[in-house]
Amino acid sequence: MMTRDRLKSLITDAVTIVAIGTFLAILGPYNSHQFGIPWVWFYWTGLMTLGWAAGIGFKYVFDRFLPDWPPIATGVAMSFLVSLPVFIGVATIQALVGKAFRLDVMPVVFILVWVISAAVVTVSMLAEQRKSQATEPTPPGASRALTDKLPPRFRRARLIALEAEDHYLRVHTDKGDALILMRLSDALAAVETLDGARTHRSWWVARDAVETVERGDGRARLILAGELAAPVSRTYAPKLREAGWY
Repeated sequence: MMTRDRLKSLITDAVTIVAIGTFLAILGPYNSHQFGIPWVWFYWTGLMTLGWAAGIGFKYVFDRFLPDWPPIATGVAMSFLVSLPVFIGVATIQALVGKAFRLDVMPVVFILVWVISAAVVTVSMLAEQRKSQATEPTPPGASRALTDKLPPRFRRARLIALEAEDHYLRVHTDKGDALILMRLSDALAAVETLDGARTHRSWWVARDAVETVERGDGRARLILAGELAAPVSRTYAPKLREAGWY
């Protein structure tokens, strides 16, 4: 069953396709005015619809398999990939109307298609980013100083532990871990309202993530969700025992 938000998104996409298609039909770039009215409008709105459908498919692939790619790299790759089916559509239409492109012209045509695809993908990504920033909730108690540095798929994840690695910070969540550029001291300030504690000079652990405690050689280790092991140093052990961690 389609949700209200999904329906609203589809309507917004449809309006955008019609608006851009109409604008391009009026502008008539790349000699497209040759099709005449109303065919030039169907030409551009049809190509826009084809690019939109391809964009949804490629976006799913990137979100599923390459969620941590930098936005610029994702945008460039998306614009190139979306251009492929649109270019095929343009070439097919030209062949059907008896004006097939010569082989030596096709690379130029592809570049022209890519220019429009790149512009549309850029606008779409900026709009999605703005919408995400406006609607994405911050996990309870976690500061955006920390969550905003995480890849999108980790921002709503349950925080398990923080581990300092030189000048970087490895953030462990129930959806995996991510390495970000952040000092542990800054991260501790970002999670100060969460129920957790520092267990080692390089570790902070969420209390509800602790499953068992292992002891050996006079030291303890906290076994966390996901079989992650956090060390407990002698410096922090007394405070943890006093607080009832083990």
